[in-house]
Amino acid sequence: MKHYLFFCTHSYAIPILRPLEAAIKKRGDDVAWYLEKSCPSTLLNDSDRQLSSLKEVRRWNPVAVFAPGNYIYDFFPGIKVHVTHGYPINKRNDQHDDHFKIRNWFDIYLSSGPSSTPPYKAKEKEYGYFKVYETGWAKADALLQAKEEADYLGKHSKAGKATVFVASTFSPHITQLRNLFPTISRLAECRDWNWVITMHPKLEDHGLRTEIQHLADSHENVTFYPEPPSPIVLAATDVMLCDSSSIIVEYMMLDKPVVTLRNTTPGPHLINVQEPEEVEAALETALSRPKDLMEEIHKYLDFHEAHRDGQNCERILDAVDDFMANHQQHMKSKPLNLFRKLKIRWKFLTQR
Repeated sequence: MKHYLFFCTHSYAIPILRPLEAAIKKRGDDVAWYLEKSCPSTLLNDSDRQLSSLKEVRRWNPVAVFAPGNYIYDFFPGIKVHVTHGYPINKRNDQHDDHFKIRNWFDIYLSSGPSSTPPYKAKEKEYGYFKVYETGWAKADALLQAKEEADYLGKHSKAGKATVFVASTFSPHITQLRNLFPTISRLAECRDWNWVITMHPKLEDHGLRTEIQHLADSHENVTFYPEPPSPIVLAATDVMLCDSSSIIVEYMMLDKPVVTLRNTTPGPHLINVQEPEEVEAALETALSRPKDLMEEIHKYLDFHEAHRDGQNCERILDAVDDFMANHQQHMKSKPLNLFRKLKIRWKFLTQR
């Protein structure tokens, strides 16, 4: 039996890795979780195996460690696998997209399609101490399964109220949730719509969090998820209201339209508006699912997620097996990375 380790620094890492956990256990292997303090352990299930010390990790002896984040502890045993925490939409319009920054921690980088494979492959050729595998994103498997379940239930139930899913990015100069909130509050009062609202775990606006919770407490048609909800919840909604978050791609995988406020990389796959006063009409248009819009959504998905067959997690595990069998012993050595290693060891020690 092979052992694997999931390394989580933020709460959004857990739903990203759940489909991979299912694929591992389907093969007869096992998983343990290692959570940083920034990732609440309350999000794990009672049946999950959680490790909390270096001694426990070494005893578990994973063949691979999966991390949906920018760093990983190099002194943990196992192949270090980088799992992206979203798609490379370059929401900040940076000349060099930080999504593809190489920080010298990982042995494997996983890509999803035309938007990510060529940049990662160029980095692989340049550096030579990691391999890139185009497998598709792990969470996509769960999104597609949720879509299938929602489609089935939709065919066997009566149509109800339209439901708007609200999400945002955390970047201070890009997030629009604060600007959208008055409009959401007004529409919750005057429109016969349901609302599902979440906040990015890294969005530090405690006042807004309190206001959203109060709105949900006082309106039956508003539900607030302090942490990102499961794909099942997303699949039960009809349209997304967002800004420039990469969760847009996730939502479109459910074959649903998205309205954005002041999106930094707008395109024909979105209904993008510049003022909150335009949101209501934009949502009405999105709910009608215009044919041209839906076609553009499918093109956009092909660019970001080329693999939508529900087998991404199987490809990820096959990639790890291939690396162990054919490449692990032939890779260049990583840079010494001394300053980063000192910082990461200090971080590890201060969390004990």
